[in-house]
Amino acid sequence: MNPYLASIFLPVIISLILGTRKSNKKRGVPVDVGGEPGYAIRNYRFAKPVESHWEGISTIAQLFEQSCKKYAYMPLFGSRKLISRDTEVSPDGRSFEKLHLGEYEWLSYGEAFKAVCNFASGLTHLGHGSDERVAIFADTRAEWQIALQGCFRRNATVVTIYASLGEGALCHSLNETEVTTVVCGSKELKKLIDISGQLDTVKRVIYINEEGVSTDVSLAQNNSSWKLSSFEEVQKLGQENPVEPVMPLASDVAVIMYTSGSTGLPKGVMMTHGNVLATVSAVMTIVPGLGSKDVYLAYLPLAHILELAAESVLIAAGGAIGYGTPLTLTDTSNKIKKGTKGDSSVLKPTLMTAVPAILDRVRDGVRKNVDTKGGMAKRLFDISYQRRLAAINGSWFGAWGLEKLLWDFVVFRKVRAILGGRIRFLLSGGAPLSGDTQRFINVCLGAPIGQGYGLTETCAGGAFSEYDDTSVGRVGAPLPCVYVKLIDWPEGGYLTTDKPMPRGEIVIGGPSVTLGYFKNEEKTNEVYKVDERGMRWFYTGDIGRFHPDGCLEIIDRKKDIVKLQHGEYVSLGKVEAALSVSPYVDNIMLHADPFHSYCVALVVASHHALENWASNKGISYSDISDLCKKPEAIKEVQNSLVKAAKEVKLEKFEIPAKIELLSEPWTPESGLVTAALKLKRENIRKAYADNLKKLYS
Repeated sequence: MNPYLASIFLPVIISLILGTRKSNKKRGVPVDVGGEPGYAIRNYRFAKPVESHWEGISTIAQLFEQSCKKYAYMPLFGSRKLISRDTEVSPDGRSFEKLHLGEYEWLSYGEAFKAVCNFASGLTHLGHGSDERVAIFADTRAEWQIALQGCFRRNATVVTIYASLGEGALCHSLNETEVTTVVCGSKELKKLIDISGQLDTVKRVIYINEEGVSTDVSLAQNNSSWKLSSFEEVQKLGQENPVEPVMPLASDVAVIMYTSGSTGLPKGVMMTHGNVLATVSAVMTIVPGLGSKDVYLAYLPLAHILELAAESVLIAAGGAIGYGTPLTLTDTSNKIKKGTKGDSSVLKPTLMTAVPAILDRVRDGVRKNVDTKGGMAKRLFDISYQRRLAAINGSWFGAWGLEKLLWDFVVFRKVRAILGGRIRFLLSGGAPLSGDTQRFINVCLGAPIGQGYGLTETCAGGAFSEYDDTSVGRVGAPLPCVYVKLIDWPEGGYLTTDKPMPRGEIVIGGPSVTLGYFKNEEKTNEVYKVDERGMRWFYTGDIGRFHPDGCLEIIDRKKDIVKLQHGEYVSLGKVEAALSVSPYVDNIMLHADPFHSYCVALVVASHHALENWASNKGISYSDISDLCKKPEAIKEVQNSLVKAAKEVKLEKFEIPAKIELLSEPWTPESGLVTAALKLKRENIRKAYADNLKKLYS
């Protein structure tokens, strides 16, 4: 057969065969469980929930030591060298910090293990007792993991705190857990100094020196009774005075992880070593080919279970972890100095995790670049995208074989270079990912996106879409460490007897389900239950449905449902996810209340998209704030939202009748979104109370 014809027809034939197999593949199967009646599914690979993937390993401390000995000479922790820290002034007079960063410098597994042992010994010589807790309050970096693993070797429980946490939540977290030692970054030390008079139990502070950032040690000494030590001093102290480890048991609490607090004060979730190990073990069975050749780009907060679990998996597999930040991720990131490469370009990772908000920005950045070029470049991109999309959707006539290779080389190679050009698997978690973004990233990167579903309370254990599942909008089958059950929620109209798919509240049971909330027995008893067979279940408050192949789809959230004046129910999260695909939306919060018959919305405008529209329409404005107030701009965005709503068949009462355009982005620093970029609804409502009142007037 002619090679060219073969390249066209063979992929079509193979895809038909594989497509039939995949469509019939059962990824999750029904299972008999105890507790409240419902419809339960397990992973098809394992009859019982997985607790450990490794014989003789029952804690994260043992797992880390095993990997360090097995991969002693392989790279583990990589950090970029800071060459210079500069300040640039924009035409409007605002100052921006820009970083000139060099190559990655690496610690091998063997070197990292020595650093961990030294930190553990140093901690003991500082006077930290075995029954005392350590808090880590710093950005994601190698020292964060070294401190964590060092604490584990002394069986010290670690309290994890988001670096972006506000003063009130920070005081609450440290005082509630009676922390005596805090490990922090230079920026975080300044925050601690400001609230030093409100901290009841802190005795020792270990600060991490950061290149180019001054550390206010003298200020801390003058304003507190703390014993201050640098991270290097603690390691040196431990190196000179080594002590034997005190290793934990599987049932010991490894971490008290404070949620980012989307409502009220954050709650501390108690995770045992066995909880974390179960999730790590389960993920090891899902991602194909994990090993020492993999390179992972770490930039999400390690205080979030998604990042902590992901890094634990890479350590277990012998992979390399290169640390970056959201503001230095790509060549065009905000803090990257012009001419300097971003973290992904230098590291060239094979694996990444991301929250949907970041993937949405990558998608918008690519589209912005394509739209700016216009002409033939835009036409080529649109054609190649549609051709590859058709192939992924199973069409006989999509881009396969040589045509796929052609588009990859001519078009998508440049897109893939944004994240280093070597990504082979990407995990999205923390919030629902829109089907549009999932498809866009999937086509452009040429790599599968695994959507994950889990919670801090289940140690990220929940569901995980497999690498060969090309569907969108679903979160996959249950992880091998859990059972996932749907139970009836009659008030919301969701029943396990619904056709064509069972629906209900999602309840998760298994060894990754955590002990509960620290010093909050009432809330723990409300959402955690132990059945007659001894299995622990967590009631998520999320609403899901199971597809025939055993995969879960998240369709609603109990807390996000508001009843309007005439009795209609509106799911705020569902509507926001649908409307966020509008090119004009950077962020959006839908607001509804029982005293009105319609919804309204606060929309943070996408500056580039709105300014492009204004330029094309010849609309003059002084700045983006002025543009957001113009009736023409508001009408254009409103029409775009209506179009997005109609595409997914939202009801008329679900579409916001009025909107306000906002120019200022919502950031964790502003307190309007969490570190995982989830909306803090109550904070937004308070901050924009007058705006919402006007929308209803």
